Amino acid sequence: MIMKHITLFTTLIIILITIPNSEIRAQNWDINLLKNINPTKPDNQFWKSVSSTAEPLAIAAPVSMFAVSLINNDMQLRANAFKMVGSLVITAVLTEVIKRTVNRDRPFVTYPLDVFPNTIDETGKSMPSGHTAFAFTTATSLFTAYPKWYIGLPLYAWATSVGYSRLYLGQHYPSDVLMGAIVGTGSALASNWLYQKMARKKASKKAGVLN
Repeated sequence: MIMKHITLFTTLIIILITIPNSEIRAQNWDINLLKNINPTKPDNQFWKSVSSTAEPLAIAAPVSMFAVSLINNDMQLRANAFKMVGSLVITAVLTEVIKRTVNRDRPFVTYPLDVFPNTIDETGKSMPSGHTAFAFTTATSLFTAYPKWYIGLPLYAWATSVGYSRLYLGQHYPSDVLMGAIVGTGSALASNWLYQKMARKKASKKAGVLN
C-alpha cells in the first residue's frame, strides 16, 4: 500500500514539474480561486498565526519525541522521531528541487493588481508551498505512527488550515498548495517505507550473524 502511494506521489510530481510555466499561469481556475480567497487587506491575525506554525511545529515534533524517548528509553518513539526527521529532509530537498525546476513566480508578482500579499518579503519561488509541505509531512508522519482518527483529524485540519492560510495571505496559488500537500504526504510515506526497509535489512543481517 505504501509503495502505491509513493508511486502515485512520484507520478504527480513528474506531471506537475513538466508543465511549462506559462501554461501553469494560464490556468484561469488557479488565479480565479486565489482571488476569491485572498482579500484586498489580508491582515487577519488568525491566518497569519496559522501560517507561522508550519515550520516551528515540524521541527518541534521530532525533537520533542526524541527527547522523551531518551528520558523513557522508548525505542519505538525514537524510531518515530527518526522517521519524521527523514520525512522533513525529503520534503526540504523535493521542495527546493521543484521550486528551481518549475521556477514559478509568486502570484502577487505575476498579478500585482489582482493578488494582495500580507508581505512581499517572501521572495522564493511559488511552487510548491513549503509551509504546506512541512505541515502535511508532519501530519502524515504522526498519523502513520499513531493511526487513530482522533489524532489524524486535528492534524490534517491543522495542515489544511496552513494551506488555506497561504492562499488567504496571497503567497501561493491553489496548485502550489496542492503540490505542497502531495510533497509533504509523499515524503512522510517514503520516509516510513525506507526506515522499515532498513530496519528489516538490519534485523536480517543480525539474524544471519546469530545463526
